[in-house]
Amino acid sequence: MTQSQDPLSALLAERGYLLADGATGTNLFNMGLSAGDAPEFWNVDHTDRITTLYSSAVEAGSDIFLTNTFGGNASRLKLHQGQDRVTELNRAGAEIGRAVADKAGRKVIVAGSMGPTGDIMAPMGTLTHELAVEMFHEQAEGLKSGGADVLWIETISAAEEYRAAAEACRLAGMPWVGTMSFDTAGRSMMGVTSADLAKLVSRMQYAPVGFGANCGTGASDLLRTILGFAAQGIETPIVAKGNAGIPKYVDGAIHYDGTPALMAEYAILARDAGASIIGGCCGTMAEHLRAMREALDTRPRGASPTLEQITDAMGPFSSETDGTDVHGGCAHAPKRERRGRRRS
Repeated sequence: MTQSQDPLSALLAERGYLLADGATGTNLFNMGLSAGDAPEFWNVDHTDRITTLYSSAVEAGSDIFLTNTFGGNASRLKLHQGQDRVTELNRAGAEIGRAVADKAGRKVIVAGSMGPTGDIMAPMGTLTHELAVEMFHEQAEGLKSGGADVLWIETISAAEEYRAAAEACRLAGMPWVGTMSFDTAGRSMMGVTSADLAKLVSRMQYAPVGFGANCGTGASDLLRTILGFAAQGIETPIVAKGNAGIPKYVDGAIHYDGTPALMAEYAILARDAGASIIGGCCGTMAEHLRAMREALDTRPRGASPTLEQITDAMGPFSSETDGTDVHGGCAHAPKRERRGRRRS
């Protein structure tokens, strides 16, 4: 399947930008998922709740939603004695998604979520390329059999694991999107910068149909990362999937402080910074998505935002630079770290 033939690229070419979905974990915790439980089991045990999860994104205006399969690889499921259920759980998650998308009355993309294995890649760790490919491929085939339109690799931190996931998608014959999380002074946990990822994507033989950033520290940092991708001049569509504000510990639980109005502003800034696939990550609920949809549909495209404009709208960066060049020429944060965060 070529990039021009895959459903996501075709829909993006038709619409110009796509709204992705919001949080999976935050929504499922609100439905009763307990900390430490494997949400993937709900694809079989609570299909009605997973249907509600997917449907809420579609009803809020999302063009893409991710399946409830983020931790659906053998390594992660082994923590719950579910390593022998990879195909079953991934197929079930995708089948529920396929049913929701087919009833939407418009074209909606079912993206098969594939998160990291949780293991460290060799030589720093024990996970070999071959074993990582095997685990990702097993998951990919389950999602494919359940009717996913595209595979969505997310929250990756190591270039080696990103390559292994790409190889698994190639073996499955599926188009894929790949995002990393840049949460350590503009870098991934394993030191990858926005420029590094853009260069990696540009050199891949089995390239993704979209790449970008998800989760991370906050929306300001993620937007600066999007500017970093755009600066590389890569033609592959850029994905922005930022958290709904900053996490705060309240009454024994984590809550995100981003309002729908704030996430609407984030969506506009992400689009103007160069992203064409825009969604939310942790803390992003249906009300945030509705506000993002309305903003994207009604507000005209503007010039790429400056760092000052990002901090004025979204609050300060968590680090002084985006990690791409500590000696100059990189995206430096304005010296505004002591300003309070705005809330519109």
